[in-house]
Amino acid sequence: MEESHTPPRGSTRPDTSVAHNARVWNHWVGGKDNYEVDQQVGDQVASIMPVIRDIARADREFLGRAVTYLAGERGVRQFLDVGTGLPTADNTHEIAQRIAPGSRIVYVDNDPIVLMHARTLLAGTRDGAIDYIEADVHDPDAILDRAAQTLDFDRPVVVMMLGILNFVLDTEKARGTVRRIMDAVPSGSFLVLTHPTYDAEAGGEDQIPAMEFWNENATPPITARSAEDIAAFLEGLNPVEPGLVSCSRWRARAGSVPVAPQYGAVAVKP
Repeated sequence: MEESHTPPRGSTRPDTSVAHNARVWNHWVGGKDNYEVDQQVGDQVASIMPVIRDIARADREFLGRAVTYLAGERGVRQFLDVGTGLPTADNTHEIAQRIAPGSRIVYVDNDPIVLMHARTLLAGTRDGAIDYIEADVHDPDAILDRAAQTLDFDRPVVVMMLGILNFVLDTEKARGTVRRIMDAVPSGSFLVLTHPTYDAEAGGEDQIPAMEFWNENATPPITARSAEDIAAFLEGLNPVEPGLVSCSRWRARAGSVPVAPQYGAVAVKP
């Protein structure tokens, strides 16, 4: 197995005075890689928006279904996971390499603590490759430059942007990031996306007060968007059925599945 460890820049000492998204998310999904400040803010957000833990779980389960579909049914062997967050169970490389041991995965995050945990906890197959790079979603050129050390951009790549574009507050800049990265990958590549919404039909009414509290007490700042604005990230791509839907219902098992106010989609570059 090739395993590259692109060195992080700057301090790797966590700031435990302010809640951080990766650690709060870890708290919501039942992880242990968080601090008291993360738990306090996370619990307060959950009191404003009680379904937040369900959203976190639904987002993670969507990841599992999407990677299984793309590695299994579509045969893609390269994954660029932008904004990976702290490792939990069934991470991208574990699912992909379980299906195809030679799969190559690059994890991207701008938090050196996240990458330190990833290097410590994530081990891949002998035949595959994993890299962990420190880069910011606001700087897609840096992501592409470093990812090219592990991924072959002449072959299809799954670009995963789960719960990350909501941290790019300017919608046009967020669209620009998606376009820049998708322009760099070939036909047959995929975009996998989740994004919180304030749409009432998706149960998102509580997103705005919850995010207002978050932005006053945690980092980085976040925003929700409408289905129309989220769909615009897929411009020029062909959505895979069932299109842009609540991530909890994207190719979920038959039966009654609660709607999560977090849209999800998988789309292919023609």
